[in-house]
Amino acid sequence: MIDKEDINRMRWAARRGMLELDLMLEPFVSARYAQLDETDRHRFRQLMLCEDQDLFAWLMLRGAPDDEELTGIVSQIRQFTRSAPEDR
Repeated sequence: MIDKEDINRMRWAARRGMLELDLMLEPFVSARYAQLDETDRHRFRQLMLCEDQDLFAWLMLRGAPDDEELTGIVSQIRQFTRSAPEDR
C-alpha cells in the first residue's frame, strides 16, 4: 500500500517550470500514481529527476528517453493524457 506522503511528494515533483508539463504530470499523479506497481512508481520518481526540456520532448512525441526503463512510464503518461476525462 502506498502512503499519502509519497503521493504528495510526487504531486510536488510533478510541478515543473513549464505549464504544459504541469497539465500532464499532476493529473497523472493524482489519478494514477497510487495504482502503479512499485516498479513503475520507481520509474516515475526517476523520470521526475529529468530535465523539463527532455520531459517535454518525450511527452510530446519529439523523442524518447535513452533509458528504456523510462520509456514505459512515459508511454503511460502519454496514454493517460490522451484519454478522455471520463476514462480517467
